[in-house]
Amino acid sequence: MNFDNPVVLNLNPFFLLEDDPTPARNNQVTRAASLVVSSLSFVRAVRREELPPDTIRGSPLCMYQYSRLFGTARVPTDNGCQIAQDSGAKHIVVLCKGQFYWFDVLDDNSDLIMTEKDMALNLQVVVDDAEQTPIHEAAKGALGVLSTENRKIWAGLRDVLTRGQDTNNAECLSIVDSALFILCLDYTEPLTGPELCGNMLCGTSEVVKGVQIGTCTNRWYDKLQIIVCKNGSAGINFEHTGVDGHTVLRMASDVYTDTILRFAKSINGQAPSLWASMSPDPSKRDPDSFGEVSTTPHKLEWDMLPELSTALRFAETRLADLIQQNEFQTLDFSGYGKNFMTSMGFSPDAFVQMAFQAAYYGLYGRVENTYEPAMTKVFLHGRTEAVRSTTAEAYDFVKTFWGSNPSQQKIEALRKATQKHTANTKECAKALGQDRHLYALYCVWQRAVDEEGAEAASSNGMSSNGYSSPADNGSDVDPASNIGSPNRNSLLSEDGSPGGSPPSKAPLQQMPTLFADPGWDKINNTILSTSNCGNPSLRQFGFGPTSGDGFGIGYIIKEDSISICASSKHRQTRRFVDALESYLLEIRKLLRATQQKTTSPKMSRAREAEGRPSMSHAKSKGRVIKADGGKGQEVAVEEEKAVESDDDGLGGCKNPCTSDTIFFTELYSTPSTPPAFMTVISSFLASCKLAMSRRDTPPRVHRVPYALPSFFCCRSKY
Repeated sequence: MNFDNPVVLNLNPFFLLEDDPTPARNNQVTRAASLVVSSLSFVRAVRREELPPDTIRGSPLCMYQYSRLFGTARVPTDNGCQIAQDSGAKHIVVLCKGQFYWFDVLDDNSDLIMTEKDMALNLQVVVDDAEQTPIHEAAKGALGVLSTENRKIWAGLRDVLTRGQDTNNAECLSIVDSALFILCLDYTEPLTGPELCGNMLCGTSEVVKGVQIGTCTNRWYDKLQIIVCKNGSAGINFEHTGVDGHTVLRMASDVYTDTILRFAKSINGQAPSLWASMSPDPSKRDPDSFGEVSTTPHKLEWDMLPELSTALRFAETRLADLIQQNEFQTLDFSGYGKNFMTSMGFSPDAFVQMAFQAAYYGLYGRVENTYEPAMTKVFLHGRTEAVRSTTAEAYDFVKTFWGSNPSQQKIEALRKATQKHTANTKECAKALGQDRHLYALYCVWQRAVDEEGAEAASSNGMSSNGYSSPADNGSDVDPASNIGSPNRNSLLSEDGSPGGSPPSKAPLQQMPTLFADPGWDKINNTILSTSNCGNPSLRQFGFGPTSGDGFGIGYIIKEDSISICASSKHRQTRRFVDALESYLLEIRKLLRATQQKTTSPKMSRAREAEGRPSMSHAKSKGRVIKADGGKGQEVAVEEEKAVESDDDGLGGCKNPCTSDTIFFTELYSTPSTPPAFMTVISSFLASCKLAMSRRDTPPRVHRVPYALPSFFCCRSKY
């Protein structure tokens, strides 16, 4: 809560949602209306305590964070930030081209008072009204930019907004702070992965004729934000102080799922619902039952005082600098995912963590301080503990991997490193790590300094404005529990003084030797800040780097793929992502090379069941249809059993080809096989055989007798 630097890029993470499965619904207004209605259903479930509890291996987790997800705002003050909350909030705020609108969406019982169609109409009205103001003019009043300022500067500007008696700025600010959440309707259509991730994390920076018109002006970073682009791409940017990624992930997953189920219900009324109870259909309710609500969009009219205009210009310039200082790259690795890793006996998370270590070592020849959060929500109000991936076993693995060592030795080193990482993660999940404990000791010492300083100031008739611990602000939130590690920035202000205290106010007590040790600075300077958070509802997840010379790496391990978003301050991020991809492919090749060939060709569950001994011959009549239509060369049973399929459904070949091995298929024509296709493939195979005949050493040929032509790979020096 005493973090002084801007929260954008330093603290707030983002989620990039998958597109709506129905292409026709992937336009801005329709997608936004659908997401808002589903989000309101989630709000209702939270308030009624009908949300099924999170569990891990059957054990329920603390659900306290969900109560801090909606109607909350991070409010800066002179003595650090505070979490303000309106537990009875009924309205949302919509941002469009930097302009603010609001309308009520719930009644006093937290029931929805608008259908999805009503919501879409309201949002279209907002978009149409926002377009009436030229974007260059709207940018001059885009006060959301002020939420990207240094927290102490922002605290002073909020005082300017609230102290005027002749303005309505205080009321406008209160409406924004108390809103359930912010809906940001962007006018841009980012297409590539890096563009989408950058837009969801910090917005775009585009200066035309000296005026900032990028989407960075269409944000309010002190609250939960749902962002929808012109093309329907959607994401979530959330204030991280009160909630962790796991909590927002549950919300994002349920919201995404509900959008699909509600669409299904419009087709089939018997389709299931995600919620224990549903709001009464707003279209069938008496409007008088809604109570005192205002469902018509209202535009907030800020009074642009000279101080605010000047502050907005400076804030936008600094924000543009900050955006330009960072870059983002994505990797959608489709080679394999969780299924392959577990089949090889590895923990998926530990496997990917070692990929980060190996890729970094391959580029720079050293290992660096690495952070990964472990969830501790098995405890009341639990947050996270820091898992340190850079272990002795990890260091031994990267040296072994990049050395001239046998494949088996490399895999054994990887297995030991992943086992150590898994063991550490389990310990941290039990709150048995060291980072949070050390930070608590630091806070205890700092609190003693504060109390002594307050006493001294009181005796001199002065007030103290020094460092205050999280508890001093009425919050149990650890400012170091952000996606990155509890780096030095969370403990020091920009000028390097403890907790943001002015340099002139030196600590009244000598800093304990433990925290003066260089090791304390080292562990709080994270080079690889990583976090695993996601499921199939997300395309990407990410955050900014926590160190000027480090990387911020968000990743999602899916069944058959891995999604990675890496950020840095222009530290060859593309090259690092490419190194990750190369490692993932290489380690798969090593695993297959060392794996005993005991697997059988892949087949469906139905085909497996068909091969089992039958207890009844009721369905045994009729002629079995072969894959080749009953024609061509028959395949002997003994030969078929001896063949191992190279296609595991994960891309590439299961057994890596050596320089003197060629895999190809026997070609059997069928009535349905196009003659031209057979001619082309036959010619290609003939060329391969000609090349083989010219080799000094005859190659080992593995014939895979398939009835129909299939893909083959040929790796040879010819």
